[in-house]
Amino acid sequence: GCAKIHGLYPVAHHGKGLYEAIDKVLREVDDAIAHGKSLIVLSDRDSDERFAPIPSLLLTSAVHQHMVAERTRTRASLIIESGDAREVHHLAMLISFGADAINPYMAFETIDELRLAGQLGELSLDEACSNYVTAATTGVLKVMSKMGIAAVSSYRGAQFADVTGLHQDLLDNYFGGINSPISGADLEDLAADVEARHRSAFLPRPEENAHRDLELGGEYKWRREGEFHLFNPETIFKLQHATRTGQYEIFKDYTRAVNDQSQRLATIRGLFEFAPDRAPIAVDEVEPVADIVKRFSTGAMSYGSISAEAHETLAIAMNRLHGMSNSGEGGEDPKRFEVEPNGDSRRSAIKQVASGRFGVTSHYLNNCTDIQIKMAQGAKPGEGGQLPPNKVYPWIAKVRITTPGVGLISPPPHHDIYSIEDLAQLIHDLKCANPDARIHVKLVAEQGIGAVAAGVSKAHADVVLVSGHDGGTGASPLTSLKHAGGPWELGLAETQQTLLLNGLRDRIRVQCDGQLKTGRDVIIAALLGAEEFGFATAPLVVEGCIMMRVCHLDTCPVGIATQNPDLRKKFTGRAEHVVNFFTFIAEEVREYLAQLGFRSIDEAIGQAHVLRQRAAASSTPKAT
Repeated sequence: GCAKIHGLYPVAHHGKGLYEAIDKVLREVDDAIAHGKSLIVLSDRDSDERFAPIPSLLLTSAVHQHMVAERTRTRASLIIESGDAREVHHLAMLISFGADAINPYMAFETIDELRLAGQLGELSLDEACSNYVTAATTGVLKVMSKMGIAAVSSYRGAQFADVTGLHQDLLDNYFGGINSPISGADLEDLAADVEARHRSAFLPRPEENAHRDLELGGEYKWRREGEFHLFNPETIFKLQHATRTGQYEIFKDYTRAVNDQSQRLATIRGLFEFAPDRAPIAVDEVEPVADIVKRFSTGAMSYGSISAEAHETLAIAMNRLHGMSNSGEGGEDPKRFEVEPNGDSRRSAIKQVASGRFGVTSHYLNNCTDIQIKMAQGAKPGEGGQLPPNKVYPWIAKVRITTPGVGLISPPPHHDIYSIEDLAQLIHDLKCANPDARIHVKLVAEQGIGAVAAGVSKAHADVVLVSGHDGGTGASPLTSLKHAGGPWELGLAETQQTLLLNGLRDRIRVQCDGQLKTGRDVIIAALLGAEEFGFATAPLVVEGCIMMRVCHLDTCPVGIATQNPDLRKKFTGRAEHVVNFFTFIAEEVREYLAQLGFRSIDEAIGQAHVLRQRAAASSTPKAT
């Protein structure tokens, strides 16, 4: 038998109504099971002006946890009929928190609307819906594969998710008590979000807005009236103008625009303010720019993902600064190892070894100062780098020792390294290959990274890199661009504290990357424990990137993320611009150090007590 239970609540009752509605659903579930029903459909299809839908993930998890506690979970299957499940992440989370089957009816109705508007060409409704189901199913399988899960029965109800920014009471009551490293939204806040969407759906005078468009969104690409992005036309213009003309004043305008998150919080570091416990000092007393820039590196962007011109310009700039550029996951033309007649070097100081081993040879490993083992990638944890077949031109295939036109992807780490012992063996082998090189291990910021970082230290690595979730190029699949990995602020804090607690902090250096954009970001990373700092997207913007997010299509209009010879001619970046950027960042770091009373970055590392929650953030309920 089947029982259909409506997951709705009276919108006028706010959070109390939501709490009571969930309680009512749980009683109805108990009653249905008592009457022998083996299929329970949780539906929000019948919402109207008075009744708003309970968020499907909240309802699914609440019912699943209740049935587990009552020992009735194996007696019935949960079918979720939901209008708010659209993307792969939504579907994956519903399964992970207890759903047996999902009917994303709003997605199907939207497909039908697109068909009626003539936007699907010759596709029939059945074909279009079948394509959506195939894509969504493949996406969920991809999410499972990244975590090494082979069967959906293992994923269902497993609660494989990192939680950030939900109140612990909410998690204890409805999500089985999983932990969030920072608090945040509670049931009242969730109700407020639902009610805001509900008001826009049921306007007081619908006849006046009968033909209004839905909000644009702008999650993945910047839209004028959409989601807030720190890199937007204003900040991109100011950054490029400042670095190309060498004007530090304009650079300060750029950093003010990025740092000022008082109105729209975009990062966890936006919640912080400084609370110095030392007297400020003169900037002249702080260590010079030349010493600070040695701590900077560019991100791991492989030759192939970006053009030779973009890749080599970064290397020249970092070598001029005595910083470090990163080869990305394997493959560098041996011609770049030779010093140019003018003294410039196109050699990347950091050579990366990923599980695909693309282009990794003894010659490659011996021409570097650092070797980085890519165990994870912030923007695509569990996947590794990915180069589409259309970007594997013959000259790329030659350098990376592979076949033209065949896509390159480093398999997830569990295909390659099963334990800390395996990692220790690889570290040992790489030290034998180049005894003078430091060995890095790149980890993604997520809950539990501290324990892995401790293991990396015991395996005799020299550097551990904490990579944040919001870095990476526009070539990331959409299932990984959002909702994958965690903020570097949390991963870095956990790494620092775990290493200290285990007496390992002095055995290893800690590096951090993932959308670092300003001197303030560097200072906060240092106060949380980082000694070195990686930049990737910002230097690409300095080279000319305008954030089109078509990296995977080989159609980059500014000649950066493309191998097309005609498009590469449009590249206008110069090493001088990149040098200006890092010099400006270092100068701003000096100003912050002087303000906080530190004479060097070494003095600031790990001094987290200098940070406190920004007072203005308390006015935003979710930020407290």
